[in-house]
Parts: sequence; structure tokens; C-alpha cells
Amino acid sequence: MSDSSAEQEAGAVIGIAFGNTTSSIAYTSADGKAELIANEEGDRQIPTVLSYLDSDEFHGGEAKAQLVRNASNTVAYFRDYLGKKYSEIDPTNSHHSAHPIDADGVVSFKVVEKSGEEPSNISIGEITTRHLKRLRDSAADFLGKEVTGAVVTVPTDFTEAQREALVAAAKGANLQILQTIHEPIAEALAYAAKENMQPEDRTILVVDIGGTRSDASVVSARSGMYTILATAHDYETGGVQLDQVLVDHFAQEFIKKHKSDPRENPRALAKLKLESETVKRTLSIAVTASIGVDSLADGFDFHSSINRLRYEIRAQKVFDDIMKLAEQAVQKAELDLVEIDEVILAGGSSHTPKIAQRFRALFPETTPIHAPFTDAAALNPSELAARGAALQAALISEFDVEDIDQSTHPAVTVAPHLSKSIGVVVVGADGSEEFRALLPAQTAVPARRVAAFAAPAEGGDVVVKIVEGVSEIRKTIIEKKEEAVNGEGEVEDESEEEEEEEEEEIKTKHMKVDKLLAEALLKGVEKGQKIEVTIQAAADTSLNIAARIVGTQQGVRGVIAAP
Repeated sequence: MSDSSAEQEAGAVIGIAFGNTTSSIAYTSADGKAELIANEEGDRQIPTVLSYLDSDEFHGGEAKAQLVRNASNTVAYFRDYLGKKYSEIDPTNSHHSAHPIDADGVVSFKVVEKSGEEPSNISIGEITTRHLKRLRDSAADFLGKEVTGAVVTVPTDFTEAQREALVAAAKGANLQILQTIHEPIAEALAYAAKENMQPEDRTILVVDIGGTRSDASVVSARSGMYTILATAHDYETGGVQLDQVLVDHFAQEFIKKHKSDPRENPRALAKLKLESETVKRTLSIAVTASIGVDSLADGFDFHSSINRLRYEIRAQKVFDDIMKLAEQAVQKAELDLVEIDEVILAGGSSHTPKIAQRFRALFPETTPIHAPFTDAAALNPSELAARGAALQAALISEFDVEDIDQSTHPAVTVAPHLSKSIGVVVVGADGSEEFRALLPAQTAVPARRVAAFAAPAEGGDVVVKIVEGVSEIRKTIIEKKEEAVNGEGEVEDESEEEEEEEEEEIKTKHMKVDKLLAEALLKGVEKGQKIEVTIQAAADTSLNIAARIVGTQQGVRGVIAAP
């Protein structure tokens, strides 16, 4: 059998970002890079929509277009209903498409699947199965081989019942879910791969601005392990709200011209929503955008334009809500903004320049803001989750199902963490001190770190202190003086008018010693030698310490009991 035949039989694994508004599929190429897969229509962000017309099932962009003329037979925004009882859902987002109904407690949709037949109820599980099957088929057509498994992203508030419903729906689509991972973890993984999977330990704020909701998560990355420290959710802020800002703006213009409100006509409203979404995307890359709709309402055509500044002013409240959500997540993690090492903006609306500008203004200049407007090398925010899922799928594809289950068991993944940083202070004979945090706070244990320190310039005895450290936020007040200018444009003398003073507060993060845990004395360290300190944290957070002079047999060892 040829190698190609063997590869064909082996099948492929993919990553799926299953969104409430759009979904994406990705795979890992032979050179280890995650690549997005386009469906038959060429879409990489595939609308999570199914529509039925004349006995045909439409999917993705074709189905979304049916919201204008066939809304009652078009199912959209259904991801968040999966695995829930009808009494638990909020159907607000489905008011202008097939509305969910209660079928013996199961969320379902009443649609006409075949022309001339009576409407039938399709459960949320079956709708999800059909959607996943279309995604699987698109990936198989692109890759030229059967797709056998997938890693699927889910929101951080997805319950265990929802995960089980997702696995069952995928099984119905002949697709094995190898693992479900949280969206912010997948998005962080996408950037970790960009850094060759060797990122420094850092604390990341991931803000995912989706179509119907926004989520913010604070993620701790320590030695390749990712831990979610805090999450915040806003189910009423997202791309749909930004679209609505434009819908309302253009509707007001139409009312002024024709004394008729297009929002009162379902078909006219659907047309205006689709066009407004296009305008929003255009304003992300251009300063002006135009709209043109034939026969929008009452037989009147509508043509108009809007510039980015006016759009940003009208969308101010939505931007404010996104910023509040991000700050809420940081506060829940009991951190200060200066303790965030980088910010990742994900989701389609993260292309909006004003959102990136607001985050740039909120955080210190040294904090990277990964978004197209603030980072020329930023990845596409709409593709992050799928990329991360594909990388994870490639990583675990060689393992058996049993091994994957064991490695993702809570006993393994919910590892204990250090609450405070563990560091070393090396005190030289001249009294000089050098502090270094070896195990930052939130490091999952067991863990091991080794660090080398230069001996004092003159040599001599050296004291090595093992300490606990905490982050300290220092505030610096900088006074700004404004020069007084007279009516002729000249600077007035200070004796004539007292200068006004403004104060600016700058916060900086520092590590300080909170508690001394142990001390070790290394005698007779010679000039030019190095001191090596090893700290090994056990699963119970006890510490095994070793300090030695490199190149000699001189050293000390000790154990610090867990608190």
C-alpha cells in the first residue's frame, strides 16, 4: 500500500470554532502551521445558520441570505441553546428568524423541511448535528480525505450538560470530538504558536467580542500551562449591537426622506441589518462607507454613507460596555491593569479601530495590544479560536481516546497553583542584593526552576535567601505645568499669573519580598564563580531547595514544608 493510501485511510483531525454567530474550521499543515479552511462559497467565517427552501437545505452564507425572504424557515443563533431546557434560554436573538419552541421541554424549531409538507419540529441537537456535518464535509472536501476527529472550542460558561449535548450532536454527524477547549485558551494558543510555542510566563487578558455576546478572561500562562483566573460575560453586547447602531442611523435618515420607518417592516429590517453589517466591516479598514438598498421600504430605494467618526460617536455606549467588561474580569482576578502582560482581542468586531484604541489608552504603553489596528503583526481576530483548536487537535491526534480522557481529567487539569511568587535574594559580602522571582504566582505545581547568579565582584561569603514575593503597584505623581498665555499669544511671567498645575498618576508593577522562607550560606565564593539555585515545588506546594557553587562540590540542600 502506498503512503498516500495509508494517509487517506488515517483520516484527518481539524479544529472547529463553534460560534453562536459564525463558525470556522482549521487544520495544521505539514510545516506545523494552523490554516483556515474555506467552505464551498469561499467563506472562512461561516455563518452558523441553516435554512430550508423548496426541499433544499442551505448552510452558511447562503442560509444567512434567506433571513430576508425566508426568515421563519431559517435557524440562526442557536449555539447557546444547546444542552439547555427551554425554560433556561433567552430567545431574544432569534426574534427575526425561526423562533425556538418548547417541545416537551426540549428546545426545537418548527420549520418546513420539504415543500408542500407540514412543518416539523427539529430539536436543537439535530440542528447542531446538521451544522457540524456541513463543517465536516467542507473540511473533508478541502483536505481530500475523511475527517475523523476534531477539537471544538466552547465558551467558558459552557456547562457539562452542554458539553455532553455537543459531543452527542457531533457523534450524530459522524465526527468524534477529541476534546473541547475554552475559547480564550484556544486564542492564547494561536499566539503561542506564533511565538514558536516558547512564550514567556505571562498573564493575558483575552477579550472575545462575538456577534451576540462578549466574553473577557484573564489567563495565566506558566511553562506552557494555561489557567483561567477569572471570566466575565456580557450577553447583550457584541457585533449585533454595533450593527444596530448603524441600522438606527440609516433608519432615521430614511424616515427624514420618506416619512416611513423601515424597521417596522421585517423584510426591510432584514435588508438593513445585512447591509449595515457590511458597512461596519468596511469602516474597519476605511474612513467612510456607503450603503445602497433597492426597494428598502414602501418601494423607495435607499442610498447613503457614513464616516468612521460619526459611527464611533454613535457606538460610544457599546464601546464603553466592552471596556467595562474587560476591567470587570481583571478586577475579579484581583489584579491591577498594570499586572496584565498582554491583551488579545478576538472575535470579528475586534477589527474595529476604536475598540483597539480604547484598549491602547487603558493599558500602559509597554503592554502589547494584539489587534489589527494596534499591532501590524497581529493575527486575524476572527480566526484565533479555530487556529488554536487546530493546533490542539494536531497535538493530541496521535493519542488514544483513553489517554486523552485521562490527560483532561480534572485531577490532572485542575492542578494546584502557587498563590505567591517564590524567588531568590542573593546577598553578597559587600551587602549587595539581587532579587529574582523564579516561580511566579499562579504557577501550576509540580514545577522546577534553575537560576544562576554571578558571585560578588570581590568574592567572599554569599547568603542565599529563599523568599515569597508579592506584586506591588507603585504610583508616581507627575506634575504638569501649563504656561499661561496672554491675549497676544505670549507666555506670561509667573509673577503676573500663577501657573496652573495638573497631576498625572502613573502606575508601575514591582515585586517585593513578602516573607523570608529560608537562608543558606555559601562560604568562600571566589571572584568570577557562579552560584546556581534550584527550586522544585512539589504537588503539595512544599519546596525542595538546592544552592551550589558551579564547578565545585560545595553546596547546601533543604526542604521547606507546605504552608
